[in-house]
Amino acid sequence: MNFKSVKEILTAIKNKDVSVIELTSNYLDKIKERDDELNCFITLTEELALNKARKIDEEIAKNKVRALSGLPIAQKDIFCTKNIKTSCGSKMLDNFVSPYNATVIEKLNNAGTIMLGKTNMDEFAMGSSNETSFYGPVKNPWDTEYVPGGSSGGSASAVAARISPCSTGTDTGGSIRQPASLCGICGLKPTYGRVSRYGMIAFASSLDQAGIFTTDALDAAILLKEMSGYDEKDSTSSSVEVPDYHSYCLSDTNHKYTVGIPEEFVKDLNDDVKKVFYDSVKVLEKVGCKIKTINLKYTSLGVSAYQVVAPAECSSNLSRFDGVRYGHRSDNSSDLENLYRESRSEGFGKEVKRRILVGTYALSAGYYDAYYLKAQKVRNLIANDFKDAFDQVDLIIGPTTPDKAFKIGEKMNDPIAMYLSDVYTVSTNLAGLPAMSIPMGFKENMPLGLQIIGNHFDEKNILKISHLYQQETDWHKREPGK
Repeated sequence: MNFKSVKEILTAIKNKDVSVIELTSNYLDKIKERDDELNCFITLTEELALNKARKIDEEIAKNKVRALSGLPIAQKDIFCTKNIKTSCGSKMLDNFVSPYNATVIEKLNNAGTIMLGKTNMDEFAMGSSNETSFYGPVKNPWDTEYVPGGSSGGSASAVAARISPCSTGTDTGGSIRQPASLCGICGLKPTYGRVSRYGMIAFASSLDQAGIFTTDALDAAILLKEMSGYDEKDSTSSSVEVPDYHSYCLSDTNHKYTVGIPEEFVKDLNDDVKKVFYDSVKVLEKVGCKIKTINLKYTSLGVSAYQVVAPAECSSNLSRFDGVRYGHRSDNSSDLENLYRESRSEGFGKEVKRRILVGTYALSAGYYDAYYLKAQKVRNLIANDFKDAFDQVDLIIGPTTPDKAFKIGEKMNDPIAMYLSDVYTVSTNLAGLPAMSIPMGFKENMPLGLQIIGNHFDEKNILKISHLYQQETDWHKREPGK
């Protein structure tokens, strides 16, 4: 049983070529076989998955087929799932069992998906390598000595290893696109507000966005439609109409796109990555795209602005974890103040503490104007940069990451080098734009990703151009070990 895509799985289920219970059991067996090596999952929901699989089979026998009936999926452990541990990769929430479902979980459940389990991640989504997790690092299936990227590394690694056909992730500064690039799969971050954030445990509320990992663009189109839409529980969710992304990708709609390449995205690339990137540009020209050089002069300040804005919001959001209402509570406390201090000291890891401290400092009296307010002004300049660019071009492309995956442990003692892994991705979060990483080639047998950025709510054209590209290439079909 070796299905290559979500579309193939859904077709086989609808045609009754395979039962959902057989399919689900097959993926659970794959996880058990590989996960000791890869460490993709924090929680495996085997019993729940098999019970729902039986229910979906009964529905299909009665010709009741939902949009995603029987599709196995892995959920990032940042989404609250009713009666299942939701840990955010942290000791702080190691004992937290959510009493409700996040909207993303609810929508996918209602569409008929089967949750295989909750995937490993950088603690509270803070990291670019999936090494900050309380549950240990996730491994890259292309070479287990290398990181899969982060923070959604468990979700990316699971799809790349083909132990789950698709998975959810979240992207605050590149946490879907960067691991998608390093693992050789597709990772889509929608427009801010396209997918509800209700029940998604917050890191930086103005930047966080839920998204998906798949092996190809058409699969991402299928899943995005089911995940998207207005949610009255999330005041930042958008009521903009959700198109049928999959049908649009397959339509004869004119695709003579003008595609911009920012000088800032390519000037410092090493020769190997630059060659792979420009080979991809030739493919886009072949399918009818017009290439134009553009400037995004303020995006070079993206990492600096992000490393003020995101920690500031994290400092505020994580103040709720105090050892009183839920989560880890220290046994070494003598009074209330001591309880707060000891619970947070024991519950949070080093990277989370670092960002809380930076954020609290940036928001403190005397430094707010100098740091936080200035970072927000830079954020506005970056957003205007993109706005001006989209007056000239339809889409923007560049490499997703500066280089291939790095070895586990290589950057753990150098936070600045780690943060610079997201140099090409953070600006889109600051501007609230949609972006996707798709496989574009290899360097030294490790995958590289092509990032495609669109204007607000233009996911359909990102997916369309990705599909056109994938009709001309087979990078997305490559599998680790094959």
